[in-house]
Amino acid sequence: MQPSNDNNNTDRPDQAPSCTLSEHVKYSLENYFSQLNGHDACAVYQMVLTEVEKPLLETVLKHCGQNQSKAAKTLGLSRSTLRKKMALYNID
Repeated sequence: MQPSNDNNNTDRPDQAPSCTLSEHVKYSLENYFSQLNGHDACAVYQMVLTEVEKPLLETVLKHCGQNQSKAAKTLGLSRSTLRKKMALYNID
């Protein structure tokens, strides 16, 4: 998917009026692969999880007023798992 040059561009998810998270991920991955210039991709699954997980945790914590119990429930994680992930990503 290549962005067009017009002002009504909806090819890029960040410029679309409404866009799903999966559309953002798809666009980002297509962009990533297009920039490899023939090189092999490696550990893409872990890269995507790492890129998505930290902002997910930060955003949910912010939404929950930094209340870890509420954030863990919102995420569907135990509080101890949330705390381990926060430590992994250096989230206070």
